[in-house]
Amino acid sequence: MDSYDTSESTPRHSASSRLKDYFIGATPLQKRLESVRKLTSFIPTPPRRKIPQCSQLQEDNDPQKVAFLLHKQWTLYSLTPLYKFSYTNLKEYSRLLSAFIAAEKQKGLAVEVGEDFNIKVTFSTLLGMKGTQRDSEAFLVQILSKSQLPSENREHKVLWTGWFCCIFGDSLLETVSEDFTCVPLFLANGAETNTAIVGTWFQKTFDCYFSPLAINAFNLSWMAAMWTACKMDQYMAATEFLWSVPCSPQSLDISYAIHPEDAKALWDSVHKTPGEVTQEEVDLFMDCLYSHFHRHFKIHLSATRLVRVSTSVASAHTDGKIKILCHKYLIGVLAYLTELAIFQID
Repeated sequence: MDSYDTSESTPRHSASSRLKDYFIGATPLQKRLESVRKLTSFIPTPPRRKIPQCSQLQEDNDPQKVAFLLHKQWTLYSLTPLYKFSYTNLKEYSRLLSAFIAAEKQKGLAVEVGEDFNIKVTFSTLLGMKGTQRDSEAFLVQILSKSQLPSENREHKVLWTGWFCCIFGDSLLETVSEDFTCVPLFLANGAETNTAIVGTWFQKTFDCYFSPLAINAFNLSWMAAMWTACKMDQYMAATEFLWSVPCSPQSLDISYAIHPEDAKALWDSVHKTPGEVTQEEVDLFMDCLYSHFHRHFKIHLSATRLVRVSTSVASAHTDGKIKILCHKYLIGVLAYLTELAIFQID
């Protein structure tokens, strides 16, 4: 079963309150985004979507960087457009963010970067991480610890990583001026305190704001169907579902694992539209799973809440955690997450 790492979590009370303070606040940008909110807040879920495919732009990807992004647990956020962000200033941003972290450390904030605070910050682009040429270039931000070894033997330990991207983000790109850079999807891996510090710097520097991006049961069902529909060269993991049953004194979880080839056979039996997934097919796919489970265990899963799905393509949790497992469908997974992030900008 795909388990979500607890080692990447931090104490929820103090860190989460800082995250809320830093990431959910009104800024002048909100007024400029009125048109975006009107267009995205009330957009209904499309009745059909294309099955994720490999993008031709992925040929420009750096294989080493892509491999680094896979098989890690990422926490999802939506992000409003960055004002006056420039890809030519990444080196300067690295210096400024490093100085900001140092200043926060001097204030006594719990920045988890080691006792010596011997760190560096790097910004770098993720070439090819886009759906169309119009999409903004994705970029990666890392907090690294500096080694005390001589330069020829020096290795930097990655303490925190975040990356920003926009995959098929036309609905947002068409509503903002050239002064803004649209990277509505932000993914973070590392201590929440570091995520909060980095987020604060971005908000102050680029007049933007972050919001945690949860994934509801409805969207998890779409993910399960779309990822099951993907053709795999070989299956690496079972298709798994986790439902939460609200009860007292504590909730009960129900795990349901299916051989991936059986899941694909079930999908093929309900799939009628080549290259696309429809709402009707998603509903039928999930109803078949519910019926099969009830027939064997006499439990109505429709009365529970779906909280996690896991396939050979990716795994996702309702609390906004995701692991991308397959390079071939990386762009397809990010495209759906970008869609959800844009819808949340309100």
